[in-house]
Amino acid sequence: MRIADLVGQRVAIWGFGREGRAAITAIRAQLPALPLALYCSEAEVDAARAFDPALTVHGIEPDALALSACDVVVKSPGISIYKPAVTTAQAQGTVFTSGTALWFGGHPDARVVAVTGTKGKSTTTALLAHLARSLDVRTALAGNIGLPLLELDGQSADLWAIELSSFQTGEAGPLELAVVTSLYEEHLDWHGSRERYVADKLRLGDRARTLLVNGQQANLLAQTAGHPDRRVFGDAQGWHVADGFIRRGARDVFPVAQLGVPGLHNALNASAALAALELLGYDALAAAPALATFRPLPHRLQPLGRRDGLDWINDSIATTPPAVVAALESLPGREISVLVGGYDRGVDWAPFVTHVQAHPPRAIVCMGANGPRIEAALVAGNVACPVSRVADLAAAVEAGRAATPAGGVVLMSPGAPSFDQFKDYAERGRRFATLAGFEADVTGIDGLGIR
Repeated sequence: MRIADLVGQRVAIWGFGREGRAAITAIRAQLPALPLALYCSEAEVDAARAFDPALTVHGIEPDALALSACDVVVKSPGISIYKPAVTTAQAQGTVFTSGTALWFGGHPDARVVAVTGTKGKSTTTALLAHLARSLDVRTALAGNIGLPLLELDGQSADLWAIELSSFQTGEAGPLELAVVTSLYEEHLDWHGSRERYVADKLRLGDRARTLLVNGQQANLLAQTAGHPDRRVFGDAQGWHVADGFIRRGARDVFPVAQLGVPGLHNALNASAALAALELLGYDALAAAPALATFRPLPHRLQPLGRRDGLDWINDSIATTPPAVVAALESLPGREISVLVGGYDRGVDWAPFVTHVQAHPPRAIVCMGANGPRIEAALVAGNVACPVSRVADLAAAVEAGRAATPAGGVVLMSPGAPSFDQFKDYAERGRRFATLAGFEADVTGIDGLGIR
């Protein structure tokens, strides 16, 4: 569906976050006379009316009856397509679309590589854009990484590096290349089950001529075996990591120690970006030296600096237990107090418990709504390090500070969403920075937009 197809339709926007505002702006630019309704929270009503006085604003969550009165609803990504009100309205004929779908509908000829995955998708997408730009390719970096596609509506680029979440993968149009960095258990509250999460995530491959996947994940290889043009990164024949180098087959290409982001998992992300660049026909070997100048994304193993004799690392983006394991593995030989916990989605913490049984950190501080459940799992696993439980992030920071020796690391890698205490992971990351004694403005992502 294109924005032009909304002419004569009864259209509502559902959600007044950045995606919702981008949709309103883009629709107004093309169809200024089209009546638009908006469903948002009661607290957002005044801001919405100030943003666009022509909107009909409803400060409520729409029910099936309200949604069924619309021909088209442009919903924000965080609103599940499996909500009963949505499925009921769909059965009555309401079409649900999104800013992502509208952008793809309006840009059928764009050269797109879309990246998804439970973890690594943001860094891989940003790395891909950074590498392409090092070759003087005019590249757009947008999508779930922090810039809605519709904010770039009407602009052109030679390559579009787009991150898509599992909420958005089914909304993509036809594309040249899809990349899946990893596949774990996440967002079960939105998708309803692990099976549906996996199926929704991999819908991106159905849209892509070529599919590039992580060859180190057997489950991902099995799930994508039927794709007509599946390629692999992370194995010894292609781009992979071995013996301290990012390699292309048997050739050492780039030392992992010189990579601008820490951790072997980020070296694997860099391998994915290089493999994608090569599949697109660019000179990945010529681009590889630019890996040294890539800056870590905020809230993703982001070093904040040293305070009180301790190194503080913000990994607020970590919303699954395997992500915490990856964070710990990226800091070998360090004395680490790790702060874990947040909103409880009921995911299994066994991978984390197994890891810290074999590699206990200096201390583990459990916080938030699922803190008691994590603590119980650690105690049952007889983890050989101090385990404590606190109510909130402020108390967790103090506990981490007290437990960590001089020269050690306080790592916030929650392994859970932030919604029990914060609006999103970015707000949580900013709060952590402030509590640790740093500037709260740690949100800027280098390279968003078209360059």
